[in-house]
Amino acid sequence: MVRIGITMGCPVGIGPEIILRYFSEVTIPAGVQPVIIGDPNVLGRLAAELKIPAPFVIWQPGTPLPVSAVPVVQASSLSPDSLIWGCPDAATGKAMARYIETGVTLTRQGIFHGLTTCPICKTSLNAAGFPFPGHTEMLASLTKTDDYAMMMAGNKLKVTLVTIHRPLKEVAAALSIAEIYRSIRLSHTALLVDFGIPQPRIAVAGLNPHAGESGLFGDEEERLITPAIAYGRQHGLNVSGPFPPDIIYYKAALGEYDVVVSMYHDQGLIPFKLLHFEDGVNVTLGLPIVRTSVDHGTAYDIAGKGLAKHTSLAEAVLLAAAISTNRATFHERGRQRI
Repeated sequence: MVRIGITMGCPVGIGPEIILRYFSEVTIPAGVQPVIIGDPNVLGRLAAELKIPAPFVIWQPGTPLPVSAVPVVQASSLSPDSLIWGCPDAATGKAMARYIETGVTLTRQGIFHGLTTCPICKTSLNAAGFPFPGHTEMLASLTKTDDYAMMMAGNKLKVTLVTIHRPLKEVAAALSIAEIYRSIRLSHTALLVDFGIPQPRIAVAGLNPHAGESGLFGDEEERLITPAIAYGRQHGLNVSGPFPPDIIYYKAALGEYDVVVSMYHDQGLIPFKLLHFEDGVNVTLGLPIVRTSVDHGTAYDIAGKGLAKHTSLAEAVLLAAAISTNRATFHERGRQRI
């Protein structure tokens, strides 16, 4: 049995609704046991308002899992009547931070084999005293991980980001040979170990139009990206580029490459979401735990209205379970060879 913890995300975002819809509408595969980390009071209020069946029971780690009810690790006790859907504050920020902290702790203890996170509000997270620009950076801090990257994964396209939540005007200055190579290396390891691809094919996008056009539109390709690719090849990685950004995502989506290493956030996420807006999954590479996430935000404009879709959450749970299984298999094969 692969047990996956699902953090509830922002209590007044669409996280609670997609969780309700997931458990009420999805046939959970045999061998996968999802467990909610959140607030049963919030879930109960929303379930009543949206008339979604919700047989929840508070579960204590270490005790048997319920058979006919959905287990919830209670990590906050908000007053549900005081909440306004779509209106986060410091209290909801503290609550969603507790869900993440609890999820990381229980996963590192082996209670969960992996963690799937629902969307958070970065503004209220900061207001609650957690100075992180996003989930990825907070998880890296909690696990004391310096070597990490963000990958967006779908069945047609996967992208890894060299820089993540950084203003566009700062991207070029933030790039370095070491940072680009790190993303290449982490992508290779993830494809090999987590996704079970025996010979990963990695493409690297250029930063500038036409990948710099031999320095005509910028020198980052010649000065930084090409040396990082060469370094990867020296270490036995099947990595190619830099490719013009307006071409390489199309080729990867056709199956020529297993991942595209992208220089900045929107360079990778625009083509990715064009293909995987509803079923894409966010994966954090390099962590000592398995972590996947939905690829969308809190969607405050539709929170509490019964309009949210659970597709990305369902895919994220499935991928967390698959990665957990693939890692165990990979390491067992390694032990057998020893």
